[in-house]
Amino acid sequence: MAGGSSPRLETPKRKARIEIIPLIDVIFFLLATFVLFTLSLSRIQSLPLQLPVAQVQTNSKPDPDMVTLQVSDAGTYYWNREPISASELEPRLHTYKKQVQVPRVLLAGDNRAHFGATCYALDLIRKVEIEQVSIETRVRDTGK
Repeated sequence: MAGGSSPRLETPKRKARIEIIPLIDVIFFLLATFVLFTLSLSRIQSLPLQLPVAQVQTNSKPDPDMVTLQVSDAGTYYWNREPISASELEPRLHTYKKQVQVPRVLLAGDNRAHFGATCYALDLIRKVEIEQVSIETRVRDTGK
């Protein structure tokens, strides 16, 4: 302690270390950039397509072999405007298929018909294996 100077306290040397958290941030940034860049490179290719156009027949007579099956909001069905219950539907479809050479069904619903009852009728039509089924998209009154 000569010379009036105080002894220097030696600070321990810190070892160099690599911080991983900023490195992870940089890697995620590069990954996100790469994904966005590769998504912008994909081309959407399409083919020109001409969709069929419906032909409206205004003066045509209704097909006598076609059955109109209407679903009402109460869950009842109308077989050519005749009310029937859900339990009568499957036997009628079987009988109809046996009687007609090419059975055709027009499935319609009134303005408040439930989707479940309509799907039930469509499932029964498929179960009986009637292949020509049309679904009417206009609104009808019940039983019309």
